[in-house]
Amino acid sequence: MNLELQQFKSEFFKALAHPLRIRILELLSEGDKTVNEIQSIIGSEGSAVSQQLAILRSKNVVFGIKEGTSVIYSLRDPLVKDLLKVAKQIFDNHLVGTITLLEHMRASEQ
Repeated sequence: MNLELQQFKSEFFKALAHPLRIRILELLSEGDKTVNEIQSIIGSEGSAVSQQLAILRSKNVVFGIKEGTSVIYSLRDPLVKDLLKVAKQIFDNHLVGTITLLEHMRASEQ
């Protein structure tokens, strides 16, 4: 059971391991969007957005509902929004630590 959970986590994080996919998830955290809306906001080609959405769909991170000729994409689990917030906090903490280290290094050089 533990190995299965670790495998699930590994696959889930692999699905997040691309800057464009992270940006798409950030946008979907704000609300449901079509491919065209995502493409317009990101300023990327539709094929690139579609490819990344396909990966996120295959890993069950997002899902799409066909509405007329469009597909509306949503986060499968709203907790992904919280995960992205925590990741930003970790990044911010790392950045603060790096800045503090740099300041100490500069102070010791003087």
